Amino acid sequence: MAAERAGPIPDDGPAWWDHEAGPVVRPYMVTGGRVEPVTADLDLITHVVAVRTLAADTPSPEHQTILALTQEPRPVAEVAARVDLPLGVVRVLLGDLLSAGLVARYDPPSTDDLPNIETLQAVIHGLRAL
Repeated sequence: MAAERAGPIPDDGPAWWDHEAGPVVRPYMVTGGRVEPVTADLDLITHVVAVRTLAADTPSPEHQTILALTQEPRPVAEVAARVDLPLGVVRVLLGDLLSAGLVARYDPPSTDDLPNIETLQAVIHGLRAL
């Protein structure tokens, strides 16, 4: 007995596309089964920006979409939301682009570099005293 499909796949479209569900490609297929980026971990607020415009040798359409999106600096979380892929998948794809030198990363400043609350309160009191 043949298994029934969850939704109809049109005869005129590719077998991996379902008009009701969209592309039927599992995230692990997009990343080649990898779950960890090849480079250092990427925080949600780490900004990435494309170093070059679209490259002809970009491995996949997902990589090309990320390159097009990061022509302006964007945080990793925003990239994931805009390309409509899970965050883990986007981190792996960004790791590929980073290792290929196609994007650059800008990490947020450490909270150790920021003034503490006592310093800020002293500045406020000093300004009020003027």
